[in-house]
Amino acid sequence: MKRILTIQDVSCFGQCSLTVALPIISACGIETCILPSAVLSTHTGGFKGFTFRDLTEDMPLIEEHWKKENIKFDAVYTGYLGSAKQMDYVKSIYNSCKAKDALLIVDPAMADNGKLYLGFDMEFVKKMRELCKKSDYLLPNLTEACLLIEEDYREEYDETYIDAVLSKLVTLTSGTIVLTGIGYSANKTGVVVFKNGEKQYYEHEKLSKGCHGTGDIYASAFVGALAKGKSAFEAAKIAADYTVLCIKATQQDTEHWYGARFETALPELIKMLSE
Repeated sequence: MKRILTIQDVSCFGQCSLTVALPIISACGIETCILPSAVLSTHTGGFKGFTFRDLTEDMPLIEEHWKKENIKFDAVYTGYLGSAKQMDYVKSIYNSCKAKDALLIVDPAMADNGKLYLGFDMEFVKKMRELCKKSDYLLPNLTEACLLIEEDYREEYDETYIDAVLSKLVTLTSGTIVLTGIGYSANKTGVVVFKNGEKQYYEHEKLSKGCHGTGDIYASAFVGALAKGKSAFEAAKIAADYTVLCIKATQQDTEHWYGARFETALPELIKMLSE
């Protein structure tokens, strides 16, 4: 059984980050270990007055204990990190606790819809670039990709623009790029997988109403599928289809605005992995 460490925050309420990653990757049949980067009372999307506990200083202490216990991981998957300083700790933990042929999977969870998340600044982006350089798999949305390569973000674009973004991303990482939320028509979106000059695109339906936390759902399902032996493109497709199911399961519940009902679609994810 593969053992994956995921490093991201705990949002106690809101179905995102570790409260999404832990159950989804575990459901894929993967031993899932966690390192919380911060603890928030809720996620930052739509809530006011949320609490935030930075756990940066705990990370090296945890690493030292793991080293003494000789704990190793087959992959490290990062999501929302609580401070720029944590990027250095993530690299250190990966280097000291990686098993043979271990992977570093980076979801640079810091921005969407053309702007940074609350509490992040360009110093954070700079440090994220350094972490991305080490990645074997990089999973940005278009906003995050543009910030990483210092490219102007566009709400409307064509394939030529996306190709230009990819050409700059490959100077940042030699790993596989999984660029999410890319659509060339009003009712479609999709994901681009790019490695060694080869581009694959999976297009699927675009739902009119999205949900908070779907980026975390997507990344976690991708990591789980990848750990089960799926290729990057197969994992990207499975993660996309699963995320769509999660949104559909939530759309009719007007009171459930803060996240997606990913739990109800887990049986379908497990089925996809067996096909």
